[in-house]
Amino acid sequence: MTKSNTKRILKSEYPDFGVDSRYSSDEQKRKDGKQLLKSRLEKLESLPNNQIVKAKLLQLKFRIEEYLKEPVIQEQNAFSHFLSNYVDTLYDRRNKFAKDLNITPVVLSQILNNHRKPKEEFLLKLVLHSQIAYANVSQFSHKTWFEVYYHQKISDTLASESKWLPKIKKEVSIKNSELAVIHAD
Repeated sequence: MTKSNTKRILKSEYPDFGVDSRYSSDEQKRKDGKQLLKSRLEKLESLPNNQIVKAKLLQLKFRIEEYLKEPVIQEQNAFSHFLSNYVDTLYDRRNKFAKDLNITPVVLSQILNNHRKPKEEFLLKLVLHSQIAYANVSQFSHKTWFEVYYHQKISDTLASESKWLPKIKKEVSIKNSELAVIHAD
């Protein structure tokens, strides 16, 4: 965290995160809030980089797990959002990640910007990479990236139902006698 970011945060009007709510005046509450935030930022700046990366990876894992627990919703680009977050947490340059996965930076950029769907081989490489990256952080399921990708595909399909449903309805009919019995009532 840069010093300019620290100053900007400290200048916020109501830095009362984590401050006891039993203060007699708002001024005292703000003053203590600023001091607490300043102390937390100083502590954060003194953390070793590997601890920060581990914390960010855990945070990403928890956000993915929460996303997957939610019912299918129209959240565009969730896969690329989580993938971008993952890559940017571990690498200072995305082309280094592409090199580690033995893909071109162009392919990675296209996937991250939703100009190309990831192939199964890419997902498998991502799964293996995540297993290695999370080895000393937390358990990371083999199926997580597939679940995120297909959860988004389901969301996108359901969100665009008004576009595809009229055409598909014209192509589907139940003329099979076995199925017609079900609809005879």
